[in-house]
Amino acid sequence: MSQEQLELNKSFSPAQIWALALGAIVGWGCFVLPGDMFLPQAGILGTLIGFAVGAFLICFVAVCYSYMIKYAPVAGGAFAYAYVGFGPTAAFVCGWALVLGYVAIIGIDVAALALIFRFLFPGVFEFGALYTIAGWDVYMGEVLLMTAGTLIFGWLNYRGTSFAGQFQVVLTFMLTIGILALFTGAVSLETAHMGNLLPLFAEHRSALSCVLIIFAISPFLFVGFDTVPQAAEEFTFDPARARNIMIVAILCGVALYSLVTLAVAIAIPYPEMLAKMDALRASGGTAWATGEVASMAFGKMGAVVLACAVLGAVCTGINGFYIATSRLLLSMARGRILPSWFGAIHPTYRSPYKAILFTIAIVLLTPFAGRSVVVWIVDMSSVGTGIGYLFTCLAARRVLLGSNAVSGLNTRLFCCAMGTLASVLSIVLLLVPGSPAYISEASRWCMFTWVVMGVFFYYSNRSEWAKLPETTLRESILGSRDIPVFFKDQDPQGVAQPQTATK
Repeated sequence: MSQEQLELNKSFSPAQIWALALGAIVGWGCFVLPGDMFLPQAGILGTLIGFAVGAFLICFVAVCYSYMIKYAPVAGGAFAYAYVGFGPTAAFVCGWALVLGYVAIIGIDVAALALIFRFLFPGVFEFGALYTIAGWDVYMGEVLLMTAGTLIFGWLNYRGTSFAGQFQVVLTFMLTIGILALFTGAVSLETAHMGNLLPLFAEHRSALSCVLIIFAISPFLFVGFDTVPQAAEEFTFDPARARNIMIVAILCGVALYSLVTLAVAIAIPYPEMLAKMDALRASGGTAWATGEVASMAFGKMGAVVLACAVLGAVCTGINGFYIATSRLLLSMARGRILPSWFGAIHPTYRSPYKAILFTIAIVLLTPFAGRSVVVWIVDMSSVGTGIGYLFTCLAARRVLLGSNAVSGLNTRLFCCAMGTLASVLSIVLLLVPGSPAYISEASRWCMFTWVVMGVFFYYSNRSEWAKLPETTLRESILGSRDIPVFFKDQDPQGVAQPQTATK
């Protein structure tokens, strides 16, 4: 395949990239987690502080990404950056962890389609009962609905990013307007007042534990900003602008998450709302606190208002992470770290169509899993994206120390240190037993399965990339042999010498 065929189209404008990031940040979780996780486990103040702390530290991670985007503006994001700093094995670990995080989020958003349609059209898709998983009934009608959603967005991305990027802007606008309308309606209720926000923290936990639970999943909550570096090869603008785009998207994401959570908490005393949701679950009903608030605020029109917001969130998330996942798989295939099959570019649409087909195949498992499995996916996604953040921050530090630039070096290194701290804290909180955010046993088994798959892919292709000269790998992953790397056989200035990858 020629180099011409291997190139992606430059089709993303700054507005489309911002919409890609914000739409990917504000997904399904923004509307379901307030009643399912945020308020029950952290309380309103614990949740808002957790959002703020997480976003503050994640902004440092975004700054590190911006350094690396300018250094290597190619598809692959953290995978390519891990290669620059630590070599092919580290790049595979980072890339495979991120694929887990990205695919998991597509699955989360696809699963939300069933919940939306249960709210909008009760009973319409609940036909052909199959089985029950963790208290959630799986119906053939909903399986068909979610399968259709998976295929439609897969087809849009298969056809190329030009239309997908324009569609993302429209969906993000719809999402934002819907959330503002929901919040305005909630605070306008006669029952709404500040006293409904008590208790400020979950009563069965300390204030610190409440904050840490929310902070620990901040890689999941704000993961969408790193769809920006995944699309860096397709920018129509200077990559230096990516930093501000990512930070603004994160701050907008915090605001939208907070507005939805406040809307759920303030309508009536939120412990009463949570008790009502528990009763609905016990009776086999559809327990959705955000949907209940929308109905209280707008009556039957509440379904329309909420549908605009949630469909915008779900569709932008699916679209954004299709783009991110396929570009990541493409980059891994270019470096021969995954089989070359994943790196094929469509001759007409100029999209990584085989990577998209693989993503579709994995996501098509979601409709059969049921909504209760989504909580497991949240935990897995947070671990995977946290690993990607960590590699990026550490690679940025190596690049900065190895470069000749000295202007503002201490400030930049401080950003790398803070980003590293945020990444390590979130991973530790999720994986260390006894932590208030320790992931469930089901999540650990799902992660184990993903690791086994990763070991298979790693060793199935290792014999191919391990025998290649490093300069060949570098050109394949970074698009140029002239971009220095910072692992093994470096000169004192950090510029890699011609070498052969470790065997």
